[in-house]
Amino acid sequence: MSKKLVAFFSASGTTKKVAQMIAEEVKADLFEIEPKVPYTKPDLDWMNKKSRSSVEMSDKKYRPAIMKKEMDMSSYNEILLGFPIWWYVAPTIINTFLEAYDFSGKKIALFATSGGSGFGNTVKELQSSAPDAVITEGRLLNRGTKQEINEWINSL
Repeated sequence: MSKKLVAFFSASGTTKKVAQMIAEEVKADLFEIEPKVPYTKPDLDWMNKKSRSSVEMSDKKYRPAIMKKEMDMSSYNEILLGFPIWWYVAPTIINTFLEAYDFSGKKIALFATSGGSGFGNTVKELQSSAPDAVITEGRLLNRGTKQEINEWINSL
């Protein structure tokens, strides 16, 4: 039996709710990707070119620091990785997470929440951070309903 992990980053709480529902549904462990410096509401103002999120997303090499937690990734076969979509891709903190642990041979299925955009180049931009993993674009789970989550899980 494969062991699953639901890992997620949530700046405002939306993605966290979806991740908790997914973890409960698939009976997976839950892992929150936490920034060393939490994001504030002004940090997330995408209309402000000088906001923290705007600055981070304008430099794809930028890696926000995360709270590094002891985690034995070798015990997981499949990782369901969730995040909000920022500027049509995953926030660069997701790259930080993928570079902090060994995902060799793992299957990583992505899920996201978004105010309006899709995954864009997310898989391509994340693949270099976990080159020995198989990353697949999953689904936008904006409504976060049990039915929407079940349909996605059953499609994996």
